[in-house]
Amino acid sequence: MERRALFEGAFAAGSAAALGLGEVGSPVPAGRGQDQPVVVDGLSAGSIRPAVLEGMRRGQVDCCVAAGPSDIGSFANLLHFFDDRRREIVLAKSVAEIRAAKRDGKASNVFCWQSSEALGAAFNSPLGSARTALRGFAEIGLRIVGIAYNVTNPFGAGCLEPTVPLTRAGHRLVEEIHRLGMVLDVGGHTGEQTSLDAIAASRGVPVVCTHTNIKSLNDNARGTSDRVIDAIVATGGVIGITAVSDFMMRRRGNTAPVPRASLDRYLDEFDYLKRRVGADHVGLGPDFVDGMNIPYGGGINKEIMPPDLLAEPWVYVDGFASIAEAPNVARGLRRRGWSQQDVDKAMGENWLRVYRRVWGR
Repeated sequence: MERRALFEGAFAAGSAAALGLGEVGSPVPAGRGQDQPVVVDGLSAGSIRPAVLEGMRRGQVDCCVAAGPSDIGSFANLLHFFDDRRREIVLAKSVAEIRAAKRDGKASNVFCWQSSEALGAAFNSPLGSARTALRGFAEIGLRIVGIAYNVTNPFGAGCLEPTVPLTRAGHRLVEEIHRLGMVLDVGGHTGEQTSLDAIAASRGVPVVCTHTNIKSLNDNARGTSDRVIDAIVATGGVIGITAVSDFMMRRRGNTAPVPRASLDRYLDEFDYLKRRVGADHVGLGPDFVDGMNIPYGGGINKEIMPPDLLAEPWVYVDGFASIAEAPNVARGLRRRGWSQQDVDKAMGENWLRVYRRVWGR
């Protein structure tokens, strides 16, 4: 059997199995004209790459949100990736294209930025223009945009500086993100006050947190407070849950070794959000680094990153250490009494709801 047929078969049967609709290879009842539920990896670290694509195939995941280009050279390289694997994956710029890719037996990739640092400090200069290059990146497929990555930049603060507000440049950035119909990503890497200011400036447009953990369950600087969670949900947004063990197990002030998070501990995050804000507002945001060449022992700038945030090497949940293990999450939620409809939402449909509302298609 040629590679296309193998890949299409895996995706056609796979998403149903991942969501508990049936085993891989078993027939799935026709949707009577309705699309089958889509499984979305709401945030994969780095750009799309062969290891991620293979993990998606094994884990029966339909769509992956991963880093988009910050310059024309990196964009050209990504285009070559899609050209070389045109039978397996497409670059999606709309929900319609995500669903069409699933129907065609292909995966899809959505471009994101975890920080707006690539726009540069010129955007915040007292001289010249406030106009940014964001429009150009939107045209080539950028669809989800974060403000800051752990530390302060011209637009606002990261999670390590939680009391710093959104800057004047940040207010302009938020306005531009919404004017271009892109999804704003706050919380997680972005500081609490900057996030709250950005949500207020969004004036009801749905806002998300692509990947974080629950600060109320474990006080780690990368966690998101209930205050920010509630504000995101008030816009109709979604909170994606990372599978990074330390964010669930390493508390503020603890630099000693900590146990590895279990799958049940990971699912506690989903249950917490379901109880607090409802099943419509939770999704996958695992932040896996499969296939990335991370220089452990030097990947973290210890002059900036506190030792009670994250230890090296990075460890993921036991039972969800790769996107290939996504079916374990769906099965675990079912065991905890989640309805099939709510499992479908958490595994991807919540993301698509927000994408469609913001992107308009």
